[in-house]
Amino acid sequence: MDVLSLIGVILAFVAILGGNYLEGGHVGALLNGPAALIVIGGTLGAAFWQAPLNVLRRSGVVIRWIIIPPAIDLAGGIARVVGWSMTARKEGLLGLEPLADIEPDNYARKGLQLLVDGAEPEAIRSILEVDLYTQEGRDIQAAKVFESMGGYAPTIGIIGAVMGLIHVMGNLADPSKLGSGIAVAFVATIYGVGFANLLLLPIANKIKAIAMRQSRYREMLLEGILSIAEGENPRSIELKLQGFMD
Repeated sequence: MDVLSLIGVILAFVAILGGNYLEGGHVGALLNGPAALIVIGGTLGAAFWQAPLNVLRRSGVVIRWIIIPPAIDLAGGIARVVGWSMTARKEGLLGLEPLADIEPDNYARKGLQLLVDGAEPEAIRSILEVDLYTQEGRDIQAAKVFESMGGYAPTIGIIGAVMGLIHVMGNLADPSKLGSGIAVAFVATIYGVGFANLLLLPIANKIKAIAMRQSRYREMLLEGILSIAEGENPRSIELKLQGFMD
């Protein structure tokens, strides 16, 4: 579990609700069903209209990274590549075939299989770069779904505020109905701005950061596999790949 994400969400809401309480407000004043319906429904509707189905499906997958991010062990990856290079140095590239068969990472397994098949370094680079950039682009597009929602939510909140004010103006002769309209007007604005800045935009940026870190890990594997194909010694490969460490 990503502890920082959990702490960030809790801290943000505690700060806002705590500040509201210290000012003499209460949580019930911030709960408004019509305002939530306008902001959440409108934002989701705009996002569904904007993004193709495959991007929406991918966004539903990567949002899990906020709580359970994928394991990205750069140091462990370097150690694995060095181990592959030592095996290739002792047994030849064909000695990597058993390792390729049991490799759980699809990207690494494809690279090892290309080595076993005797592919030229340029061919290996070309094939693996296509995978790398395609996966990175897919994840970034999924993150942009949340980023765009973060742009829509405040505007939808303003729409909710205007609708509340229209309701107020239409009921000036009946003071008993003014409270609900004013509440929708102000709470919808809070929902829109809060939804965007406390959830959607941080989620988008978090997913982008994880996607870029995954790409760095794959770039490290790519450089290591190319170094093995070019016959570099394990120590040189290790020193080169250490440049990818944080």
